[in-house]
Amino acid sequence: MTIKRLLLSVAAPIALLGVSGCATNFQANVSRFQRLPAPQGQTYRIEASNPQERGGLEFATYAQEVSAHLTQVGYHEAAPGGPADMIVQVGYGVDHGQQKVTTTPGGFDCGFGGPGWGGGWGWGGGFGRWGGYGWGGRGWGFGWGDPYGPWGCPDVESYTVYSSYLGMTITRSDGARLFEGRARAHSTTDDLTQLVPNLIDAMFTGFPGNSGQDIKITIPPRQKPKAS
Repeated sequence: MTIKRLLLSVAAPIALLGVSGCATNFQANVSRFQRLPAPQGQTYRIEASNPQERGGLEFATYAQEVSAHLTQVGYHEAAPGGPADMIVQVGYGVDHGQQKVTTTPGGFDCGFGGPGWGGGWGWGGGFGRWGGYGWGGRGWGFGWGDPYGPWGCPDVESYTVYSSYLGMTITRSDGARLFEGRARAHSTTDDLTQLVPNLIDAMFTGFPGNSGQDIKITIPPRQKPKAS
């Protein structure tokens, strides 16, 4: 593998981490519609939008994240089994991903000859390989495999992009809808344990937000806890 091809193969996946990886900032599009009253100690209970996730340990982990944010803005979690002023429903997921391909023009060897400085017609003489014009028998010239020539082979990299989402609704005890929000992101990972906490942070950035706006939010990434 040439040095250029090696660098490109490393650089392309690193650049994609900016979409939603764990090494750079996390970006999400967040849309919110709300008519929430000012926090005055109202109580809430968090439920999974998907009934199959209710009572699950994974959902309970994400529910704790949501609860911490709601408590921070001034609401209070209802006592277990007790009445609540608001019901907060949370759903999340990630798709199976789409394959993407990037092409960088002007690569190195296509198999027709060596790259770079090749022979050519020159004042020093010598018939080069598919050559152009240059100085000396090893002069500079365009040719098959020349990295700066018009016939260079492209470098092709493939990767998978996943689309993830977090949906949250808040409903008053009498059934009136108070909040509807959705956060969406693209990433090169489908690991929900990384994605959902970041999506929650994005959802609560500037919460509850201006009703009817869809905005891009950039936040520092969450780091997965190290294994003990």
